[in-house]
Amino acid sequence: MANLNIDSVKARTFDAIVIGSGISGGWAAKELTGHGLKTLVLERGRDVKHIKDYPTTNKFPWEFEHHGQLPAAVTEANPIASRCYAFGEDSAHFFVKDKEHPYIQDKPFDWIRGYQVGGKSLLWARQTQRWSDFDFEGPARDGFAVDWPIRYKDIAPWYSYVEKFAGIAGNKDGIPELPDGEFLPGYPLNDVEVYFSEHLKKNYKNRHVISARCAHLSKPNQIHIDQGRTQCQNRDLCQRGCPFGGYFSSNASTIPWAEKSGNMTLRPFSVVESIIYDDKLGKATGVRVVDTKTKETIEYYAKIIFVNAAAINTNLVLLNSTSSRFPNGFGNDSGVLGKYIAFHNYSAHIGAEYDGLKEWTVDGRSPTGGYIPRFRNVYKQETNFLRGYACGFSGYRYQQHKYDGVGSSLKEGLVKGDLSPWYVGSHMMGETIPKESNHVSLDTKLKDEWGVPLLRMNIDYDDNDEKMKKDYIEQLTEMFTSAGFKNIRPSTNHQAPGLDIHEMGGARMGKDPKTSILNEWNQVHACKNVFVTDGACMTSTSCQNPSLTYMAITARAADHAVSELKKGNV
Repeated sequence: MANLNIDSVKARTFDAIVIGSGISGGWAAKELTGHGLKTLVLERGRDVKHIKDYPTTNKFPWEFEHHGQLPAAVTEANPIASRCYAFGEDSAHFFVKDKEHPYIQDKPFDWIRGYQVGGKSLLWARQTQRWSDFDFEGPARDGFAVDWPIRYKDIAPWYSYVEKFAGIAGNKDGIPELPDGEFLPGYPLNDVEVYFSEHLKKNYKNRHVISARCAHLSKPNQIHIDQGRTQCQNRDLCQRGCPFGGYFSSNASTIPWAEKSGNMTLRPFSVVESIIYDDKLGKATGVRVVDTKTKETIEYYAKIIFVNAAAINTNLVLLNSTSSRFPNGFGNDSGVLGKYIAFHNYSAHIGAEYDGLKEWTVDGRSPTGGYIPRFRNVYKQETNFLRGYACGFSGYRYQQHKYDGVGSSLKEGLVKGDLSPWYVGSHMMGETIPKESNHVSLDTKLKDEWGVPLLRMNIDYDDNDEKMKKDYIEQLTEMFTSAGFKNIRPSTNHQAPGLDIHEMGGARMGKDPKTSILNEWNQVHACKNVFVTDGACMTSTSCQNPSLTYMAITARAADHAVSELKKGNV
């Protein structure tokens, strides 16, 4: 019996454990296995194999039972998930259904999740911008949150590293507040987008419209071909999973790469209940998992642990990992675990029309559009709100089909309808300030079907967000007016936080263990063999899309973890 127990423990022991298989978890798996570490990757959802498990990827519209529309019963059963722009008949199978994984909203929060191998990397908008020192130095400049323990120079080489492997399309724009990267050819702006870009250059200082940088293979390099990926076909069906691997996802890129090393063990259907801490050793020794099918509790062991469950779930795992050493949550000596959650403010939009450029229209599709980098409070504090916002910008026109007539006249009207005017639109992407009042916690009584406490959400906007939103509407209205756009229609809504799907914080990095959870290498201050490199680690949010930064931070932390492991320091 003793030998059987020893053999069982040995079979459940690895060099490293990665919790989660999304964008950051996939990178942790790739890096750790690439360094020769036998790595267990735990995913709470089902397995999704690249191409094989994309059931709708090549369907025509008429092949869907409801022609792409979701039945009312589905939207009524999923009031949260159905608010997400990507939730449709072709992609609903990649989303968590509301009733299957409940949580408690002390304040409204739309928690959008994808529980499967690859996580939300199958569903993300694929926008990838680097941060600059204007972003990393933001908290130190205005005193909100705590100072980042790293700067751009620390992460820049890792941005380059992950960009080359993932494949990022973009242009060398030479904008200090939005550093250039290792780019594949950028996607061109269309004529009305070029017109607005040139107008801003002539009439405004430090305001730009650029091709939005995106994780698409506009022209694959050999490293992408080696991954089994090929050129993006501009289908704009990305939420179905891409059979070409034309955009970056864990499923098409990092997970297969880790698997090819021979060093990865992937275990889906595995809810991580907690991290195991050994008081005598003074470090974590493994994780406790509940099998979602059998409800069996299993322990796995490793020398280092990467927590990449996605920001909110990572907070849940850490908060639920209590011991005599950490009675208030794993590594929570500072008391800030679960606090200072932040997100992006996407609650303002503006649209208009343009009468010019009537000799041109658009042809085909593009996986990206225009992007206006942050231009407020960059070089100095100039507004009554802190930080700033970026903006999406795009223009289009379409054929106005005529549906009258019969036979050949109807066909001709459908094919040769008049062109609409140019429509232009923008949406706000605002930085929110991390605050102690924005927090998550564990419910003391209610648990899910696997025995894990339900999470309570207490996250909201504040006055800074409202002032920023007002400024966005004022500035974009002025810019649109000066460009000659007509019928300008600003709008704001009261959507709950969460639909940006960019939640960050709760286990923030920092210089001082008294005010943060993680150090400059993403190690838990009080337990150096546990690393957190997903959105939970973020000290502040900037206004750029965060996924590229997660990738770079993860690759950097994994390199450090391997180095420290070799030295015997973890």
